Formats: sequence, structure tokens, C-alpha cells
Amino acid sequence: MGERDAAPAPGPDQTDVGRIFRQESGRSVAALIRLFGDIDIAEDAVQEAFTVALAKWPGDGLPPNPGGWITTTARNRAIDRLRRETRGRELLREAAVLSPCDEDPGGPEVTGSVPDDRLRLIFTCCHPALSVEAQVALTLRLLCGLSTKEIARSFLVAEQTMAVRLVRAKRKIKAARIPYRVPADHELPDRLRPVLAVVYLVYTTGLDAPAEPGLCPEAIRLARILATLMPDEPEVASLLTLLLLTESRRASRTRPDGTLVLLADQDRARWDRALITEGQGIIRSCINRNEPGPYQLQAAINAVHADAPTAEQTDWPQILTLYNQLLAMAPTPVVALNRAIAVAEVHGPAAGLALVEELDIDNYHRFHATRADLLRRLGRSTEAAAAYQQAAELAPTDAERDFLKHGGRGARGSFDAP
Repeated sequence: MGERDAAPAPGPDQTDVGRIFRQESGRSVAALIRLFGDIDIAEDAVQEAFTVALAKWPGDGLPPNPGGWITTTARNRAIDRLRRETRGRELLREAAVLSPCDEDPGGPEVTGSVPDDRLRLIFTCCHPALSVEAQVALTLRLLCGLSTKEIARSFLVAEQTMAVRLVRAKRKIKAARIPYRVPADHELPDRLRPVLAVVYLVYTTGLDAPAEPGLCPEAIRLARILATLMPDEPEVASLLTLLLLTESRRASRTRPDGTLVLLADQDRARWDRALITEGQGIIRSCINRNEPGPYQLQAAINAVHADAPTAEQTDWPQILTLYNQLLAMAPTPVVALNRAIAVAEVHGPAAGLALVEELDIDNYHRFHATRADLLRRLGRSTEAAAAYQQAAELAPTDAERDFLKHGGRGARGSFDAP
């Protein structure tokens, strides 16, 4: 059969279009917010464009530039809608975008969204005027393309509850006139922190919610975007490194039956060496800049774990040194708890337990789990059993609850956490 007679390649199915939506919707929404200055108009238009794509692409095949096609189609749909409304016509005059937008969406495609559009959008989503919960939800919605139902499931709330929260957050952006821009240089250090914290929280939410594994790759994708758009910010690169190194172990955190595997007991042959190599390369370049920050130190700690061929060969003194620096820079109870674990590995469980007993984080399950492990190692089995029970009552996942209810199943060591 000659080339002329060859059957045409099948067009994308609904799953393919959904994947493209996840990859491209943030770029398109960001571009349209820049043009029209309205989040709802941008979101609705992009949703309409993907509805058109679902109808056209399976039969016509993918356009050469799917993202550009979506942006152009969404922009034209938004303009058609705005032309029919009095306020919309005023908005169009303000935006001054009529003339370049009349082309056929199937014709020349506009890539449109300069990279800074997404950067502007994530700083808008993570503005300090919004609650952390709203920041995370908006980021998942506008930049990651997650549905309201998916976001609600991640927050363990009803879909309608999350829909109301998203509407309120967008109204607050409009009412407070939160600017759609990248902060000025002098504002950036303070404004960058919540952005990185939100990306990190998106990842840890996925890590602690097995039903939402898609959040982990979405967070890594956001971190990659930030690292591309802000190449001179070492903490951005360090966050990406931290996520890559943590992700390299995700498949080994549980057994096929869903039971938990502590870091020391994981099969290191299952760790993703490509992610480890990439992460270690990034962290080396960050360290060479001699501008340490909290994410860089956490990434360096994870790099030390990744370097160890076995748990017994882990360089705990180096990890303790890094935790000493991290605690000086970020003196939080969780960092202090992790440092106590390192102290126990270097100086013995009694030294670690003494530090743990000083902490006031009684509502944190890993505090009780760490205390239980150290008590058991010291032979104080009755106290250890009570601590395991407290930890199990607070644990957020079934795997952790099951592990802790069985007294740690005889394992030694800490939970695998970023």
C-alpha cells in the first residue's frame, strides 16, 4: 500500500484533549486575562474553546500548535460574547484588541501568551490579600486547569463549597484591585515566598492524598514554569530540586497492597534515577551561587539521602549539619522535629527524644510517631504503644493509620517526607 492509500492517523480522543487542556489552559487563561483584565471572561472563553476542540480535533486531527489554536479560539469567543453586551463593548474598547482578533481560528495561530503572562497570573493567585487556601485553590484552577470537583476532592469539601470559595476569591481580586503583574524588584523577595509555598503545598497535598496523584506532577510542572521564567532566583530552582528528589521516591513509599514503607526500608532500586540526576545537577549549581535558602537546604538534605546506596550508608552527620542551618533560618517546630530525628541517628535515641519532648506540636501525627519510634528504641514499650495510638488517631491517610496502629510494624526510622 502506497502513502496515498495509507489511512489517516486517528485524531486525539477525549483523554488526549484533556491532557492538552491541563498543559495549555493556564497559558491561555493567563493570556486572556492580560487582554481583557477579567478572570471569569478568560476562564469561560478557554472552557468554550476546549469544548470546540473536543468536537473538532477527533475528526480533523490536532492543529500544528494546539495551545495557539486554543488561545485564538478562546479570544475570538470572548470577543463575540463581549460585542453582545454593553459593558462588554466598553471593555473591548479599553482592551483595544478588536483588530487583530478577527482571523479564522482555524487559520494562522497566535501563540499570544508571552511567558510573563503565567508569571503574572501565579503572583495574582498568590497575592497576600488572599488566604492560603484561596491561593492554592485558584492556582490549581487557573494555572493547572483542575476542575472545581477535583479541587474540592483535594480539600475534602463538597464541590459546591469549593465553587463558592473560588467565586469569592475571584471577587476579592476584583474588589481589592489586586494587580495582574509581577511585583517590582524590591517587592519580589516577600512576594515570592507565598508563591513557592503554594507550589510546595500543592505537591504535599498530592503526596498525602493517594486519590489525587495528579497534584504531584502538576506542582512539578508549576515549579518548572517558575524556574524557566525566573532563572536567577536560586530558591525557585531549589524548590524544583526538592520536588524532583521527593518525586523520585514516590513509587517506593507504599507496597502493592497500599501499606506504608518508611524511608529506611524503601527499595532504592525503585527510585527514579533520572529525576535524582536532574535534581542533583540543579542543586549543585544553586549551592555554587552561595545564596542558601530554606528550599535549598531541604533540597540538599534530600540529595544526601539520594546519594546513599543503602540506608545504613546515609551521611547523617551531614544531614544534621544541614538541619542546623535550616533551623537557624526557618525555626519552625516541624524543622525542629526533623532535626531531632537526625540528632537521634548521630547521637542516639535518648538525645533525639530529649529534643522531641521540648516541642509543642501535639496535633501533628509525625510528632507522636517520631516520639513512639524513639521510645521503642529505648525499650520503653508501654509509652511507645500509647504514642503510636495517638499518632494513628491523627494520621491523615489510611496507609499511615494502619502502619501506626500496628506499632510501626517493627520498622525503624522516619516517614518519607519532603
